[in-house]
Amino acid sequence: MTHHTLSRNVLNALYNVLGSRSFDNPVYLHEPSFTGSNAWCYLKDCLDTGWVSSSGQWVNRFEQELAAFTGASHVVAVSNGTVALRLALHLVGVKPNDEVLTSPLSFVATANAISHLGAVPHFVDINSSTLSIDPNSLSDRLLEISKYDNGYLINRLTGRRLAAIVPVDVFGHPADLASLSSIADEWGLPLVEDAAEALGSTSGNIHCGLFGSIGILSFNGNKVITTGGGGALLTNDAFLAERARHLSTTAKIPHPWLLDHDSIGWNDRMPNLNAALGVAQMEDIQCKLSAKRLLSHRYQKAFNSVSGVEFLTEHPSCHSNYWLSTIRLTSTETSLVKDQLNDILSLSHASRIFLRPAWKLLHKLPMYTTAPRNDLDVAEDQSLRLINLPSSPQLVDKYE
Repeated sequence: MTHHTLSRNVLNALYNVLGSRSFDNPVYLHEPSFTGSNAWCYLKDCLDTGWVSSSGQWVNRFEQELAAFTGASHVVAVSNGTVALRLALHLVGVKPNDEVLTSPLSFVATANAISHLGAVPHFVDINSSTLSIDPNSLSDRLLEISKYDNGYLINRLTGRRLAAIVPVDVFGHPADLASLSSIADEWGLPLVEDAAEALGSTSGNIHCGLFGSIGILSFNGNKVITTGGGGALLTNDAFLAERARHLSTTAKIPHPWLLDHDSIGWNDRMPNLNAALGVAQMEDIQCKLSAKRLLSHRYQKAFNSVSGVEFLTEHPSCHSNYWLSTIRLTSTETSLVKDQLNDILSLSHASRIFLRPAWKLLHKLPMYTTAPRNDLDVAEDQSLRLINLPSSPQLVDKYE
């Protein structure tokens, strides 16, 4: 089969799910929708009362809603997912010149949050099934490079301290969190879960973000729910939660009038306006997740008959939010895969269906080309094969 034939078959499968398209009705990757929600009512309350900044009833209520939904003992809402991850890493002790083990297949914010603390991302190869850090690769890498020096775990190749592990729940699919948590415990490393894309995803009976010491969520405009911009830290550790809340509000000591601070903090807290939007979205979260699962099932059925691609499904014992429904090209010929990918993207974009390839691997970005890493053969291969499909939950209703 030529790559042109495959592209046409992929487009036809998309039409089967989304309906016939016209240039006047483009389909984007993941769009927010506030139709039928209380968003305007709650935002108006912020405007009417003047509570628009980083305190107010809606911030508290949003944190309570998230805690109830995820099962987290503590939730701290902040301004975006990147600062959530940076703060989480700071809380577990990541310092300048430390190394943090993470995946090369992720949005750039994963590595940037590490760098914002002056630390260095250390990339570990992924598992082709989960698309996150492969436990075997992580174990092998730690055995290869690690030594203990004065009670610290050191990368003997660089002399830097190994400070944390950051798995990523890619496209909303949980990483092998049980195995990675076990490895983290074995080596005495904190695990900070980048669950930015995984609201509503679970591994076993545990919500993503609650494995290890602390985890984070994102509420960017393209996520399952959005607060415009926003993020949150999830933890069952009361001390970490209290510290997160304190440092994210400029480390201000509570007092009726004195402006006093006891640490170097950040102005990270989520504004009340954003939180009000989040509460309105949380009221409809189950409907959104159900619609996304129905959409993913329709995609899976449509692509089952398309030779040369496979639809990525959740793993046994996991429940995925299917943030971004994804297909994978299956040819064993790398050069053919590259042609197929480009042709599929060109044809779909010309048809105003805006598919997206995987992120450029982080170690290929100019600021991370010298970052330490093991052989990233699986990540290199998988990044050529992945295509994200339009995944907005309202697509189920719009094209019913």
